[in-house]
This record gives sequence, C-alpha cells and structure tokens, in this order.
Amino acid sequence: MAAEANSNSDNLTLDKVREALIRQEDTIVFRLIQRANFPVNSPTYDEKFASFSGSLLQFVVKETEALQSKVGRYENPEEQPFFPENLPPSLVPPQANPPVLHPAAASININEKIWDFYFNQLLPLFAVPGDDGNYASTASSDLDCLQAISRRIHYGYYVAEVKFKDAPQDYEPAIRAQDREGLMKLLTFEAVEEVVKKRVGKKAAVFGQDVRLVDNGNGKYKVDPSVVSRLYGEWIMPLTKLVQVEYLLRRLD
Repeated sequence: MAAEANSNSDNLTLDKVREALIRQEDTIVFRLIQRANFPVNSPTYDEKFASFSGSLLQFVVKETEALQSKVGRYENPEEQPFFPENLPPSLVPPQANPPVLHPAAASININEKIWDFYFNQLLPLFAVPGDDGNYASTASSDLDCLQAISRRIHYGYYVAEVKFKDAPQDYEPAIRAQDREGLMKLLTFEAVEEVVKKRVGKKAAVFGQDVRLVDNGNGKYKVDPSVVSRLYGEWIMPLTKLVQVEYLLRRLD
C-alpha cells in the first residue's frame, strides 16, 4: 500500500487503507503459522550462546536490517527497524513521488513495545516448549513475524492521515489542545474492532487447519485462532491507535 499511497496523495482513501490492512492480516497469520513449526528454541535468545555480541536473534535482526536498509526498505514510512542505530543509508535512488504523510511519521517508532510483547507475552502462547536445534530458522521466522506486526501497527500513520483529511474539524481541536485521551476516543470504534478480531480468528482457523483427505474432525490448528484474535485485540489494534495518536499530535506542526 505504501507504493500505492505514495503515488498520489489523492488516492489515499479510507477504503484503500482498510484493504491494505486486511491483506496484512493474511501475512501476519501465515507468519505466525510458520513460526509455530518450531518450538520455543530458547538458545536462539541466549546472549551467551555464540561468540558474537548479543543473542543469535539480535545478530540476525541487526544484520538483516542493515542489508535491507541498503536496498531502501526503510524509505517506506511504515517499515521501521528494530535496531535503528547506525543503519547504513539506502543505495537505491528514492522514489520521486510526492510525500503523503506529514514528516512527523519519521519520528515515531514503537518497535521496542512490539519486541517486548512478542517475546514476553505472545510467543509463549503459540510456540510449544522444546528445542529442535533449528535456531537460525527460528530467528529468521521471528523476524518475519516482528516485521509483519510492526508494519501493520505503523500503518497507523496512513489511517490517521486519511481520517484527519476526511474530518479535520473533528481532530483539530484535540490536536491543538494536545488531548491524547480525546484523540483516542475519536479513533476508537469498538464494533469495528470486534469485527476485526473475529475475522482474523476465522483466518487463523481456515489457514491453519491440518488438511487431510479424510476429515477426522479433530479441530486442531497450527495456531489457536483465539491467540490471533487476542494478538489483535490486546496488542495490534491498541498500538496502532497509539501510533495514530502520536502522529496526530504532531500533524499541525
């Protein structure tokens, strides 16, 4: 959606943003399913496991982000690094399209919160205990999950921008007053959030079935659909709204 959005600011509509968010649901569900192929594999996160500084996971994330930075991944506003310190500059020429977002988007990165909830709260809910020795694959799969979740949450920039443009008269008073609570109320639609939680849960049920030629009706899933619904309800949607609030507070600067 970033390429679509950046091509012409007039093309940024709430319907298009919603379509992009729905497509990202598929990516998140599939990446969680992929991570569930491995057990917890605790040595992946042990800072004393290998000879380099930090854990294997940290090494994989930092090295991957450095390469992706060189090819321009982080030129897209919704793509935020987990280790932004000293990333190399992009070697790819920037797109000539006019910017869609306020420059404030560049200063908002909540990946620290995403990292914390993913490893401390979410991962234990769907990765089974154990160790199969596939540490590099585990780290790579964790990064895939982290980046998909981060992209979805930081896509809140676009949600906030389109909502502001559609009804500036609703948002400007709260922005001028720097009223975080008021902005959060404007951005919260509980009925819509319930629909999203039900939809992602159903996707997890459909995508994560054990497919057999003869249905034995065991009802087992690669990732429990309730975990995916909880991921959205407790973390993704609240943090997306946090990004929107932080963006809107700076929107009139």
